[in-house]
Amino acid sequence: MDIRLLRYFLAVAEEGNITWAAQLLQISQPTLSRQIKQMEDELGVPLLVRGNQSVTLTPEGRLLRERAQTIVSLADKTAFELQHADGELEGEVAIGCGEVQGMAWLAKKMQQFRALHERVQFALFSSSADIIQMRIEQGLLDLGLLLEPADTNRYEYVSTHVQEHWTALVPNDHMFAGKSALTPKDLRGMQVIVPSRRHAKSAATSWLGPYYDEALVTGHSNLPTNAAAMVAAGLGVCLCIDTGAQYSGVTAVPLYPPINTGSIVVWKKQSTPSAAAAEFIRFLRG
Repeated sequence: MDIRLLRYFLAVAEEGNITWAAQLLQISQPTLSRQIKQMEDELGVPLLVRGNQSVTLTPEGRLLRERAQTIVSLADKTAFELQHADGELEGEVAIGCGEVQGMAWLAKKMQQFRALHERVQFALFSSSADIIQMRIEQGLLDLGLLLEPADTNRYEYVSTHVQEHWTALVPNDHMFAGKSALTPKDLRGMQVIVPSRRHAKSAATSWLGPYYDEALVTGHSNLPTNAAAMVAAGLGVCLCIDTGAQYSGVTAVPLYPPINTGSIVVWKKQSTPSAAAAEFIRFLRG
């Protein structure tokens, strides 16, 4: 099973139709059907459930799609880096970013670096810290912007020196919307949405202290944007990082006592980054 066959399979999985996938790949439908059947025979499992007008993935097919996306992305990234390893610095630096204020600091660094190396591009992937770290481990990301505290045993890092502040998101018509600050005691018996990431959830529960057991936890969220939609729908008050963004139907209320933390840019220890990523790391280190 080679990269070409994985690309064929991913096209079928994306289109849900072998004929459409064949047109996209610019090969004949019988050829593509034979290639997919070859994969199934080689693996010894069915990958597709074939209908009259469409195909769907079997459980084995869904697993292969997930792994194939990682393999193909890593192969493309590696090929790009090898093709741009010599001569004037160019290439792509892939960075995973959480929704934190430190992104403004990082964006400024990217702009300054681009002024020196205009042929370097940045590819941003926005997600939670856990997904970012997983993609760094897989080699799909060069660096990640993470909220502290973070487990840095496997990483080198630099601090953004940006203070990240926590806030409470409440509906605009909530009785807390006009408060100057929200205290843990205010949340007794209230519906509350807390972060899903372990370190962030620990910070929220520590702030609530003895009132945590009296709060009604109605949900968890790993990104403030999605949490804001839950708040606007009336699912509860959300404790999260203040990203500085404004959300429809939602008001941000400061916390007292405040929760402040930092953010860091990390990269994997003992890795071999591309020339562009290695130079950007040196730039960040100053």
